[in-house]
Amino acid sequence: MLGGESVKTRKMPDVISRILFGAVIFALAQLCAFAQSNTPCPRFPVGSTIIEPPSLFSQHGVLKVNLTYETIVDPDGNTRFCFMTPDGKQSPTLHVYPGDHLILNLTNSVPAPSTSSMAMTMPGTVCGTATMNSSSVNIHYHGANVSPTCHSDEVIHTLINSGETFKYDLAFPKDEPPGLYWYHPHVHGLAEAALLGGASGAIIVEGIEHLQPAVAGLPQRTLLIRDNPVPGNPTPGGPNDVPSWDVSLNYIPVPFPNFTPAVIPMKPNEKQLWRVVNASADTIIDLQLQFDGKPQPLAVVGLDGVPTGSQDGTRRGKIVTKSDILLAPAARAEFIVTGPGESVKNATFLTVNVNTGPVGDNDPTRPLARIQTSEDAPEPPLRIPAVFRKAHPQRFEGLESEEPVKHRKLYFSEVLSDPNNPLSPTNFFITVDGATPVLFDANNPPAIVTTQGSTEDWTIENRTLENHEFHFHQIHFLLLEQNGAPVHPQDRQFLDMIQVPFWSGTGLYPSVKVRMDFRGPDIGDFVYHCHILGHEDNGMMAIIRVQPHPGYFPKRKTQRRK
Repeated sequence: MLGGESVKTRKMPDVISRILFGAVIFALAQLCAFAQSNTPCPRFPVGSTIIEPPSLFSQHGVLKVNLTYETIVDPDGNTRFCFMTPDGKQSPTLHVYPGDHLILNLTNSVPAPSTSSMAMTMPGTVCGTATMNSSSVNIHYHGANVSPTCHSDEVIHTLINSGETFKYDLAFPKDEPPGLYWYHPHVHGLAEAALLGGASGAIIVEGIEHLQPAVAGLPQRTLLIRDNPVPGNPTPGGPNDVPSWDVSLNYIPVPFPNFTPAVIPMKPNEKQLWRVVNASADTIIDLQLQFDGKPQPLAVVGLDGVPTGSQDGTRRGKIVTKSDILLAPAARAEFIVTGPGESVKNATFLTVNVNTGPVGDNDPTRPLARIQTSEDAPEPPLRIPAVFRKAHPQRFEGLESEEPVKHRKLYFSEVLSDPNNPLSPTNFFITVDGATPVLFDANNPPAIVTTQGSTEDWTIENRTLENHEFHFHQIHFLLLEQNGAPVHPQDRQFLDMIQVPFWSGTGLYPSVKVRMDFRGPDIGDFVYHCHILGHEDNGMMAIIRVQPHPGYFPKRKTQRRK
């Protein structure tokens, strides 16, 4: 199929266990309603019932997908962006297995701007056009441990301009952790607008049940939280607690000032696996599930695509019970929820207030969805397979016991572009301690050069009065310390996102210490940055180069699933 293999045509051994026969008609109706549209980038009415994003599945180790990058201006005057399949599905969830190939052809259908180029140009490259304009796009496969080379997960030099088609061919490694990933545009200077416009979708690497048996057989929901401008651009904060950005859940708006939530149907006391992406450009989310105002336990089984407690690949995962889950922009969480019983009068899935610092955004408490229970509530269209087997070893084996060859300190900072004008734009930096802060430019030399096969410990400080969210491409890192306090070995987690809280203005700078794993096969140039995209677009990103090591042969290899 042009748009990839749909749920109707997938021929996998476990397809029956994934799709309940009794829910097939409902599921197909949902898929059609969600995204098959004659106009690009459709949205649902406020207060609608949640609909699962359309799903595309790999077959015989390959997922082939054609997407177009589209745009439209909505009735509020905001510009929407989205990825559409040829048959009208918006932002499909891409399902692959470890070892699969994703072949994605992206056509840029956004009209060319009247001006031919912008200030930034790329070095000579075979990764698409060398001159950037306001319609340029590319795709970052967030969290995937894949190659940073051209036509794979390369975002520094890849530009796809209006009318152009570009082929991506990603090889997911055989030892890719099973869990939740996502995709979104990553052209520097345009990333925030693309994400605020809604251009994003989920990627699921199958097999989490092999490391987290508690999820086997459960219905699953994929939920994407996105943000967008508040109509009229009112000043954030104030007596009405105006948010800096509105949010939506699976394209159902939850707008200021009423915050009318979406609806999630569940059977009483039903267990489901919820897979949540904070696909916001700038909004920090702190998730809770409340029954009659009381927070409920969330049984976390995965964070940032890695099953909790299973990082070394030698043991089953463990469930981590939380009353709330803080998700930086781009972070993901997978957790088991138990629906309310009949005695519960008000069940709400919400984000609670996040203090982002004196100069940070206003991210207030607001509902995302209300849980509506009934015995005949329809189930989500997909289930986790009910059987599990021994998992493949994961790619992080032995990292805790590795001796780091290098210790580095980096820090976030920001200054006014004109120190004499308090209304001037802010410049944002991420800098290696001892170096001169510089704004990101694709032509900059690498800020850090390291060697394949090494491990390093990095300390990242926040020297500003607002939160920053550290993201590293191509690999996950192991969280070792927060503000100088060691994380207990049993509680350490591999992540690709970590929040570094704001500095109070006095005392020590807040910090995290992480172990970086360069033992894999991925070499080349890629980036690290703050994933508040208003910060990244305005300079808070830098390049790292991983050089090949002669004679080093990584144990982990990228290969197609047999």
